[in-house]
Amino acid sequence: MQKPSIPKGTRDFGPEVTAKRKYIIKTIEEVFRLYAFNPLETPAMENLSVLTGKYGDEGDQLLFKIINSGDFLKKSEQRDFDSGSQSLLPKIAEKGLRYDLTVPFARYVVMNQNEITFPFKRYQIQPVWRADRPQKGRYREFYQCDADIVGTQAEFQQGWKEVELTLLIKEVFGRLRLKDFEIKVNHRDVLFGIADYVGMKGQEIPFCVALDKLDKIGMEAVLQEVAAHGGNLEKLGSILDVITGKKSIPSLLSDLKNLISTSEKGFNELSTYFQNLPDTEKVILDFSLARGLSYYTGIIFEVKPTSVDMGSISGGGRYDNLTSVFGLSNVSGIGISFGLDRIYDVIQELGLFPATSKASTKVLITHFNTENMQHGMKLVQNLRAHNISSELYAESSKIKKQFQYADKNSIPFVLVIGDKEMQTGKYSLKELSSGKQESLSEDEIINKFSHI
Repeated sequence: MQKPSIPKGTRDFGPEVTAKRKYIIKTIEEVFRLYAFNPLETPAMENLSVLTGKYGDEGDQLLFKIINSGDFLKKSEQRDFDSGSQSLLPKIAEKGLRYDLTVPFARYVVMNQNEITFPFKRYQIQPVWRADRPQKGRYREFYQCDADIVGTQAEFQQGWKEVELTLLIKEVFGRLRLKDFEIKVNHRDVLFGIADYVGMKGQEIPFCVALDKLDKIGMEAVLQEVAAHGGNLEKLGSILDVITGKKSIPSLLSDLKNLISTSEKGFNELSTYFQNLPDTEKVILDFSLARGLSYYTGIIFEVKPTSVDMGSISGGGRYDNLTSVFGLSNVSGIGISFGLDRIYDVIQELGLFPATSKASTKVLITHFNTENMQHGMKLVQNLRAHNISSELYAESSKIKKQFQYADKNSIPFVLVIGDKEMQTGKYSLKELSSGKQESLSEDEIINKFSHI
């Protein structure tokens, strides 16, 4: 018999890991609500016509396609097989798993434009799927936690929404107790101006993809990749000299603007953004930041931890034309996405999870005999009535085994019921981590847990 397995790039999560993941989700969701975003959910699958062409060529290749139900070959012919996958695919697959949450959100806005009020702020916490090569911090199924704002282009003139999302990012990681991170900021208009300057007008996306790899593959490798597309290496070298130098934000903006005659909109919006930002701590202007998704049109963000070897844990940006591909023009959007799985890995590696995130059960009620257990049935019901997560050990076993059960399930407190406890109404409550033990009445126990 073949052993059961799961697809590469996917994972099962046990109770402790799931509790920690829910702690992250709860923290992010609380901040989303604090910033007046409303919840939304969309289907796991979308029509491929919705997904394709929104993420660039590399993104399209990573879409999981879903074979049509029933006789999925009935619409195909021999010539489709002979012509290859590009011809065959539309005949056998009409749907795909969502690649991110932003494109489905844009589709939702267009379909519901007469029912929603602009500017529309939504958050969405759901899994997405990418047919990528699994490796550390990169999975084929993972959660995204998105917050987006869409509205008329006039509503985005002052640049406040970019500032608001930056403050939201800081709030989230502050609550998660993650101090070692940096928020990299750039503008796609400036990137396109750089591409034009180095002779790659019309090839802006390949240029952005290459430049985005600067901190991963190094300067020489980026130069080779740009040269392969016909870019002017001398001009690119002068750009890299500017953007890799240690300068203040105003100096960096000024020096690059002196090289590039275009991109006035991008430089102006970046200047306004930094002027409006109350605190630039942890915010870095990085002109090599490109983010490969082709729908970004304005300021872009990427968040990386600085004390753990990990890729981006959050990212996003401004998009002005995404809804237009679905038939709704003159609508701008901006959003940020938190990668739950990578954030989990970072917090786990740094040991930042609070002890309370490891388990939902607060107390295990143990006993010495059947009569004690029957007494415990009433006690556990009363604790639950007071919203205290409680469990009664369900069989007569040695007390040591019951304590081991609590320890293995990360239950922090154990309450012991014996004949003496039944007579006096005072129960022995032990905290396993410290070994501290108290004798408390039922009311005292309820009061104690109401403050934990």
